[in-house]
Amino acid sequence: MESLYRLHLGRSMLRHLALSLALAVAAGLAPGTLATVAAQEGGDLQAQILFAAQTEDLNLLAELVQSLSGRVKSGDADPALQYHLAHAEYRYAELGAQRRPQAAEAALGDCVEQLERILQRDAKSVEALTLESMCDDALAAHAKIRAVLLRSRAADRLDAAYKLGPRNPRVLLRMAETGLERARPNSPDYRRALALLAQAVEIFEQTSATAVDAPGWGHAEAYLAYGRQFLMQGDLVAARNWTERALLAAPDYEAARRQLAQIQTQ
Repeated sequence: MESLYRLHLGRSMLRHLALSLALAVAAGLAPGTLATVAAQEGGDLQAQILFAAQTEDLNLLAELVQSLSGRVKSGDADPALQYHLAHAEYRYAELGAQRRPQAAEAALGDCVEQLERILQRDAKSVEALTLESMCDDALAAHAKIRAVLLRSRAADRLDAAYKLGPRNPRVLLRMAETGLERARPNSPDYRRALALLAQAVEIFEQTSATAVDAPGWGHAEAYLAYGRQFLMQGDLVAARNWTERALLAAPDYEAARRQLAQIQTQ
């Protein structure tokens, strides 16, 4: 698995640096911006997970899940490792929901189990509460009988995370995504969700995406989501700007590439 990852990552780094440089120059950003982008593509686990998810490589995600699961089952009960496993399982399920629904459901179930173990040690872990809310919500789409209970627990977990970390950008991003998915366009709920997304983007702009000892995901997703909202409003300049920011944060982000291509056709 490690050799396969290095092959994927080695090829990606060349594309990564070239695209980052081009976009940075076009955007007029300082060269130091590239250091943050490149560092996120290092050898740490969260970079591997994000790379696999953003390139939509379901097989690589499956290998990461298998490797991390093996380490946890062998007795490595480190909370950080359990979080990485849960994160990889969420990304696997997110990408494989249609192609491998049974495997996706199983991954989400284990995601919740890993995060519950973390919360048994630290009930105030904002990151574990947020990710478990995401896994519960995604699991509700598979487990129809338990859907109401799962969505209720997801809402409770997210509410708890917000109370503990009201300025955590991943909490705000998740709250914004949930609100935008469920609110009517231009309704008060929709505007509140959009304000949360803007706040998440602002905080992501002020924080590093490269920390090894803390979750570093969300930057590219927030920028892409913000760009999508401008696209829906017909503001193509702002939509392009934020979509390109997503690509600066994650040059191999296939969803951002598709959105940029969509903007360029309008």
